[in-house]
Amino acid sequence: MRPPLKYILLDQTLWLSAERAVFWEEAQSLILADLHFGKTGHFRKSGIGVPQTIYREDLQRLVALVQFFKAGQLIVVGDMFHSESNNEHNLFERWRKDLPSLEIHLIKGNHDILSYQWYQSAGITVHSGQLTIGDFMFMHDAAMPVADGGAKYLFSGHIHPGVTLRHIARQALHFPCFHFGYNCCTLPAFSRFTGATRIRPKKEDKVFAIVEDDVIAMQ
Repeated sequence: MRPPLKYILLDQTLWLSAERAVFWEEAQSLILADLHFGKTGHFRKSGIGVPQTIYREDLQRLVALVQFFKAGQLIVVGDMFHSESNNEHNLFERWRKDLPSLEIHLIKGNHDILSYQWYQSAGITVHSGQLTIGDFMFMHDAAMPVADGGAKYLFSGHIHPGVTLRHIARQALHFPCFHFGYNCCTLPAFSRFTGATRIRPKKEDKVFAIVEDDVIAMQ
């Protein structure tokens, strides 16, 4: 795993990883969004032959991040799971039993439709709308109404942000990115089995592209 990129926000230390996650040092928390666990199994149930190796690799990346940062908790900003239960969720349950002390907080996204009992048995604390910790608020879709929780900055997911880099030969390449706006950070989709929506950042925004194994500051 390549060294992450340090970013200071509201006097808090954030480490941006090319594995599509943020480590919040002061809270010992790994922040990520749009894992879409079970998506490949959902496609296979529909007769589309997507290999399960994609999902296994995502799980392995998550384990490696937890171990690398020695995270005490995960803050999942929506769409941790993709659809109703399938065999891939059983793999997650087995992985979860190996890390029983790890706290997992899920701010529900539009794809998180599993039963409350399932989340409870998997040791996942579910938050229906938003979660506030200190000056940070976490909500899956930044377009949804925000209750006043005293937070100063919002972390969201949902849109799978991406940025376009133009090569000298006029070739355009698209990469996932972290997008830090004035009062909201949109996180890249953790799952590699997703597309990316091209963002149009403002001049004062900070954008960090994920190019192969590196995080690159764009502006």
